[in-house]
Amino acid sequence: MQILAPAKVNLSLRIVRRREDGFHEIDTLMTPVDLADELVLERGNARSGIVFECDDNSLPAGDDNLVVKAARLFFEKTGIPADVGIRLTKKIPHGAGLGGGSSDAASTLMGLNEIFQTGLAPEALGTIAAGIGSDISFFLFKSAAVCRGRGEIVTPEKLQQPLHILLLKPDFGVPTPEAYRNWATSRELPGYDYGPQIFAGSSFFNDLERPAFQKFPFLAEMKEWLGQQREVGAALMSGSGSTMMAVLEEEGQGSQVAERAKAELDPKLWTCEVRTCNGGL
Repeated sequence: MQILAPAKVNLSLRIVRRREDGFHEIDTLMTPVDLADELVLERGNARSGIVFECDDNSLPAGDDNLVVKAARLFFEKTGIPADVGIRLTKKIPHGAGLGGGSSDAASTLMGLNEIFQTGLAPEALGTIAAGIGSDISFFLFKSAAVCRGRGEIVTPEKLQQPLHILLLKPDFGVPTPEAYRNWATSRELPGYDYGPQIFAGSSFFNDLERPAFQKFPFLAEMKEWLGQQREVGAALMSGSGSTMMAVLEEEGQGSQVAERAKAELDPKLWTCEVRTCNGGL
């Protein structure tokens, strides 16, 4: 079975407070986009257990990988003997704030539920997902959604209109735990705008820009530069970064902005023009 695991972007992200359990209470609007990793799951692999392969050698291949964690927890909860081969082809950069690992884990749960015909309801899959990571439950809904709590309370929501977005990532990532840990003590860099941006009927903002920009001022420079481009209606960081996103005025303008960004900011930028999507890819 082949499954596409979509990336996500955060159109807004508000941190409400640090919780007693060490996590942070958030309120975020996320949406899947049409950039996706590819997963192939094969039941009845000749070798017993969970056999995991990935084309990206920089990712862990054992229990530290979210795909392996998801598969192991699925078999533990269902009581089914573990016997599956999983091959992952990465398209979503990691350390990017695009949710690639979480999406891979959610897609693994949905795929295993189908090929082993366990018939678990979305709520049951959500319970398993919440035991792996905070935002994995979001990807089970295949829809834009408001996510609250530590990200596991998901309320699907329809966007007012499809959005065309250019993603730009420098050759470094921002560790998510570090961004949240530094949020409370971080300060805004002078001369940069962190306020909400209104475009296409939505308000775009991200509270994690403050700690990310303080450690990596280049991200603040990227945001400011993007905001000055005529094709860009709003510019902000996705999730904990390091991906910056430019919400475009019109479809097809991303290549022009990407070319200028590489010429004026960093020739090594990874760029990708995407569209928001509901109901799967």
